[in-house]
Amino acid sequence: MPDKTAFMPKNENPWCPANRRVVSLVYDGLCTFEFGITAEVFGLDRPEAGPNWYQFKSVSLEDQVLHACGGLTVAATGTEADLHRAGTIIVPGWRGPDEPVPDQICNALVCAHAGGARIVSICGGAYVLAAAGLLDGRRATTHWRFAEGLAQRYPAIEIDASCLYVDEGDVLTSAGSSAGIDLCLHIVRSDFGAELANTVARRLVMYSHRQGGQSQFIERPVPMKREAYRLSSILDHVRAHLQHPHTVSSLARHAGMSERTFQRRFCSLTGLPPLKWILRERLEQARILLETSSTPPNDIASVTGLGSAENLRFQFGRHYGVSPLIYRNRFGQGPEGARPETSQALPRHPG
Repeated sequence: MPDKTAFMPKNENPWCPANRRVVSLVYDGLCTFEFGITAEVFGLDRPEAGPNWYQFKSVSLEDQVLHACGGLTVAATGTEADLHRAGTIIVPGWRGPDEPVPDQICNALVCAHAGGARIVSICGGAYVLAAAGLLDGRRATTHWRFAEGLAQRYPAIEIDASCLYVDEGDVLTSAGSSAGIDLCLHIVRSDFGAELANTVARRLVMYSHRQGGQSQFIERPVPMKREAYRLSSILDHVRAHLQHPHTVSSLARHAGMSERTFQRRFCSLTGLPPLKWILRERLEQARILLETSSTPPNDIASVTGLGSAENLRFQFGRHYGVSPLIYRNRFGQGPEGARPETSQALPRHPG
């Protein structure tokens, strides 16, 4: 089963823009959290990144005082000229699925995209990209609550509400608000490599790459407090002992539940059956080791519980569509701890 975190570009070419100018669109009714994501990832100084880090500005195309969610007023720091010079333009949400998108915004985005800019949406910002026609014939995502309405209004878009973000190379979309962080970190990873993306993620106190898709966040019964504690302790136990064998039976005994109850509660908490969740954790740890160390594949397979280099290659190819060696060459630090000069987005799984 392919990783539902994201769908990646269909080609093998890296997206490594020389243009580091990033513009976040601001508008009346601005989604404050979504804008904050863009400012946090792209707008803060990061000395560890060197002199070529992003140059960030906010731009409004509406000639009025801008009010943001939470009782704030907003003044943009850039101009429309900055938008047309940008290498990346982000639409951080939108004021509502039924709110029309002004022609000026649509035209500006189309013009910028035609000029080579990478266009990104967070959550409901997909409505803006859709109104501009930038998603026609493409795969895209948005918050699961908006997905059906967006698909009905724009049938030319292939909506996938199961993943956290979709990378189509020059147009990228994310699911609900916090998935925008995942997408922004993915952009950093593609532009600067895994090591720096991991550093930014640590500053945010967040995984550099989350496993799973939106299904784990869709409304479902919340486990009772005692059950949630027992299950979270199981998750911690498995992560700390990935190299050991785990079965539904052994984990259910550890949690003090019947196997049937354990599986039901585990799926409710994580969105995945126990053994699939364990496999994803093992693959995530393998990814980290491939990115940050020169550990041989046999040893990676051993410490992550995947058993052998052959199984590591099989599972990696099955879930991510590339071999561990290719992944290490693209995202690893290299034999002397230096990041490769270019970084490629992981190709979409063929399934």
